[in-house]
Amino acid sequence: MRITIDNLDGAGVRDYTASVSAAGPLKIERTLNAPSRCTGMLDVSASGLPVPVRRARIVVSADDGTLLFTGYMATEPESIYAGMASVGPVYRLTFSALSDEWLLDKQSTPPGGTGLAQPGGELLRTLTSRVDAGRFVTEAIDDSGTVGVFAPAQASSWSANAGEIADAAYASYRVLDGAVSLRTAGTTTHVLNDGDGTLDIAALRTASVRELANDVTLSGDMEPAAYIMETFQGDATTSVFDLAEAPYRPTRITRSAASSTASQVFLDSFNQGTINPGIWSVRDPGSFLSITSSGLTMTGGNGLDGQTTLTGLDLIEMGGTLIVEMGSLQLSSPSTGILCGLYNGAVLSANCFAGYNVRQSGGATLVVPFVNGAEVGTPFTVLNGHKYTLRIRLHCPETERVLQTWYTMVDGVLQSFGGGSVDAPMSLLFELVDQGISSNMPATVLYSGQVATSPARCSFAALDSVELIGSLGYCRITQAGSVWIVSTMADGTQIVRMTGAAGEGVDCMVSSAGRITFFSGRIPVVGERFTVWYRGRRRSVARLNDPASVEAEAAGGIPGAAQWLGKVLSPPARSTQDCENAALAVLRFASSRSAAVSGSYTMINPAADIWPGDVLEVNSGDDTLKLIVRNVTIDDGHARPELMQYRIACANDWAEGLGLKLSEAVAVDALLPETAASAPGAVLPNLQSLQVVSATGTALQVDAGTNPPPGGGFEVRRRDWDFGPGVDQDLVLRSPVRSFSIPREAQVERYYVRMYDGSNPPVYSRFSSAVFTNLPVAF
Repeated sequence: MRITIDNLDGAGVRDYTASVSAAGPLKIERTLNAPSRCTGMLDVSASGLPVPVRRARIVVSADDGTLLFTGYMATEPESIYAGMASVGPVYRLTFSALSDEWLLDKQSTPPGGTGLAQPGGELLRTLTSRVDAGRFVTEAIDDSGTVGVFAPAQASSWSANAGEIADAAYASYRVLDGAVSLRTAGTTTHVLNDGDGTLDIAALRTASVRELANDVTLSGDMEPAAYIMETFQGDATTSVFDLAEAPYRPTRITRSAASSTASQVFLDSFNQGTINPGIWSVRDPGSFLSITSSGLTMTGGNGLDGQTTLTGLDLIEMGGTLIVEMGSLQLSSPSTGILCGLYNGAVLSANCFAGYNVRQSGGATLVVPFVNGAEVGTPFTVLNGHKYTLRIRLHCPETERVLQTWYTMVDGVLQSFGGGSVDAPMSLLFELVDQGISSNMPATVLYSGQVATSPARCSFAALDSVELIGSLGYCRITQAGSVWIVSTMADGTQIVRMTGAAGEGVDCMVSSAGRITFFSGRIPVVGERFTVWYRGRRRSVARLNDPASVEAEAAGGIPGAAQWLGKVLSPPARSTQDCENAALAVLRFASSRSAAVSGSYTMINPAADIWPGDVLEVNSGDDTLKLIVRNVTIDDGHARPELMQYRIACANDWAEGLGLKLSEAVAVDALLPETAASAPGAVLPNLQSLQVVSATGTALQVDAGTNPPPGGGFEVRRRDWDFGPGVDQDLVLRSPVRSFSIPREAQVERYYVRMYDGSNPPVYSRFSSAVFTNLPVAF
């Protein structure tokens, strides 16, 4: 093995091969999806070579030129006394170097970088570009597997986040010679046969380190549960109302330090000298966009749709309650284009799910709400010199729209589980505030409506300039939880109540504990009823079994079930549906005897270099065993000809997780299923659109929002999680039609509704739709 060191002193690369001490030969340690390390001992006393310094560049290669390690000396070498010589005391230098990603690990990880159903390679390229753009070559990054949901940890290093991406994509990353690469695990296979002498049986050690499991229970993150609609009565005096339950808030989104009630998804104040490349993708062939003292300044466009755009790098998950906001906006004629847009596809007006269309009419500049590529609502005429705030409020009953994806490899075959998205309707509210008027001035509502279907994820473009002229001060997207408030006045008119902070022209604020505080002048009046839509919460959990494996294990007359309980660590399981898909993946490898095997192998001078993520295929007689390489240690034999010893540690997925990492400590607050299902998804659709159409002192008239399946209906109970044909306690009624009446019993009531079918036993919705009332009752 040859070693060269550049001490970055201007003298260039020096060859230290002859200075390697036999007492401490070179050693390279490679770990799957983690930095590599090179250690060794040097004796430079007689060579005249300088003592290596911290941050020195180290390159280790084989005699045939194969690069084995490139990196940097992370610390100063340690001097170890070796004895006396004729020239005086002699010292040897022990050193430790980390692979090239050490440079990236020394940089901070910027906020953002959330991935939603994107290839692992795309996420890794984005992460690398955001941490230190241009320093490393990224052409060797393959797309690899799709990662369902990924959120980089800002407090973690580049290598930790890169390792998480690679694990989730069932891939291996490495950084060598200034290039970042990513390849699906198992892309390279090293074949060892006992028949041709490439396999040394004595050097192979294998063991089955875990028992077979065919009945798996997994817990995940907290998830949204019941679809709750809670109704209150206004009296023109009461300004504070407490919800029956704390509303669910989506997880794994960095909370804003400025707010304890909302999570900031996206923010740019345009206060840097240039457009931030870590936030935006800029398409501006005509140089119409720039940063000035007014913020982002727009000086026109080339007259074409989709040619001059400013698009956020991160996709937005369209779940829960989102507030998309653009502030300090000034426009002047002849502005044309789209502002504050959410796009389902490329940034083109036809793909705009929600945004503000800017156009000219009779010499005036109009701002018009824009939904699914068409104008809706009321146009607003902007005035020259005025500054405006534009907001779009979006509410979806589903908060987790993108499902997680897991990968596993058994006997060399890679399989994926999960993925996809959750369909759901969405409510939209477009509002505008003239910042030149009093801060207490209510926002002007330009449109309020609902769409039956909505995209699970969108890209956010601050602007699509056909010819926009003006400036804007900031863009912000806030995840406000799952709360949506609608007031019904005495005359039947419905208005959406806007939530936020005082001074924003909104109606009320909502705390994380579920306390609603209406601001002065916005307190619910006599005869007004307001309904709060939100989601309950519970621990996600699922239990599945493999009937074929249970039957096979019971062939000897003993119970065939082998239960295993655990918790999903990564990628995160955000819902019960995610837990079900993760349980399928676990059953795939936990019921395979080969997947529980780990082992080690030692070889001298292999025909090809071996890296973690490769596969060792061991063929002995009629048996074949494929093992994923997890660690490789290369020891220099300090000999001529070259002698390199490779010590290889291998393990398959049940022995050591890669695409799915588990803990045996199941969540203590998980309500564990009593029986195992044989397949996921044995549920009916949830009643996302159930609503109370009228409430009197004697009855609640309910519309389930959908027709029941043949032979089925809707079951109403006073408590949740106790549905079934044989359970009589807490049963209120069963209705075979979508519209039904619930008799009033008290001022404060709680009812839970699920749909069921005509099978035996019946199949129910996964979650209840809950009706909570705080209304006077007539006796």
